[in-house]
Amino acid sequence: MKKQLLFGLTLSIAIISSASHAFSDSPEASFDSSANRPVPTLAPMLKKVLPSVVNISTQGTVAVAQHPLMNDPFFRQFIPKMPTERQTQGIGSGVIVDANKGYILTNNHVIANADTIFVTLKNKQKLKAKLIGTDAETDIAVLQVDSHDLTDIPLSNSDQLQVGDFVVAIGNPFGLGHTVTSGMVSALGRTNLGIEGYENFIQTDASINPGNSGGALIDLRGHLIGINSAILAPSGGNVGIGFSIPINMAKKVMAQLIEHGEIKRGLLGVQIQDLSPDLAEAMNLQGIQGALVSRVTQHSAADKAGIQAGDVIVAINDKKISGSSALRTNIGLKRVGEKIRIDYYRHGKLNTVHTRVGTLNSGQQASATVHDIPLLKGTTLKALSKQTPYQGSSQGLLITDIKANSPAARVGLMEGDIILAVNKRKVSNLSELKKAINLSLRQVLIHLQRGQNFLYLVIK
Repeated sequence: MKKQLLFGLTLSIAIISSASHAFSDSPEASFDSSANRPVPTLAPMLKKVLPSVVNISTQGTVAVAQHPLMNDPFFRQFIPKMPTERQTQGIGSGVIVDANKGYILTNNHVIANADTIFVTLKNKQKLKAKLIGTDAETDIAVLQVDSHDLTDIPLSNSDQLQVGDFVVAIGNPFGLGHTVTSGMVSALGRTNLGIEGYENFIQTDASINPGNSGGALIDLRGHLIGINSAILAPSGGNVGIGFSIPINMAKKVMAQLIEHGEIKRGLLGVQIQDLSPDLAEAMNLQGIQGALVSRVTQHSAADKAGIQAGDVIVAINDKKISGSSALRTNIGLKRVGEKIRIDYYRHGKLNTVHTRVGTLNSGQQASATVHDIPLLKGTTLKALSKQTPYQGSSQGLLITDIKANSPAARVGLMEGDIILAVNKRKVSNLSELKKAINLSLRQVLIHLQRGQNFLYLVIK
């Protein structure tokens, strides 16, 4: 049966049947009067933690597929007008991480396409939430609510987790409300799952179900170690393979979203690939894991540090790099300008260099899908430069993908178009685009290039 990845979370029960000392900190022992022996329980710890986990409900609109002839002005007059949008609702979970400022961590996919977000506390109080920022690449979103009746949860250090550690998940599966289940850490550092752009998952045998996305994965002390995100489900149900985003990773994303409202990702300036066993043997590096550098971008952080094609990066700041995905995630979560130490092999010899994480310039800018500009939502853009011209243009934003029936698609924007100016202001990157668009307006004037032709379009 074909495997599929589903979002949503809860945890299967995996209880310790013996050794009450395993619950020696926060969990307390009650007594079985009939047998007169202690019975392990997590109830005292959970009583403190449960108020920090919230239920999230969303309301939004999505585009309704239209008949292709509706794009033709001539035929449009003969076809009955149909609704172009429909209302949607969604449920999920979130975790209060700062009670004083009202910050809540959840998944990006929980609030994607939401126009209105509501948070329901353990005491049934319902609050309207403000979206502080979201990052689809890590599936993290930060919300904020205004209330004096909040309880936050202590944050743990997910780098100290070990396979076999017991964990507990709390969330809102199927909209049932607060639900607690437990399991253990099955694996660490899971990558290449195709769930998110930057992956470093905690794998758990916790039973995970729709509605638990964004909920808390905690240790037996009641400290937050992860944000539940997805499951591997051959038939749509839980099979004991769940994935959570490590809290250390979520904290780094949250800090940037609160500070900037977006993620300013670091860049090393290398093209990389996994070091396969055959490559390792050919390079006399049997038994070594790392990321093989296939190309170094000129004037990048890696170039300045002396990294060359053929080098194998095995550690960043003493943290082992298992492959290309691990390196991409490690660098992508670091702040621009942060000093790093790189351990790498060259000609079979281990070397060390220091450099500072670079930034994406206009010539190296990766594609980004617009989520927070309603009139351009669903449009994937890439900045051009003199090093990466397209159709003769080296300034503007290239549309690399556009969702069918999105507002931009309905007015005629197409993949391959180059946005040159918005509201009569030239744009060369996503930041300039956002500044050029007044989000309070209900229309956007776009000057674009299509092949060798130039035209204006209005999005309403």
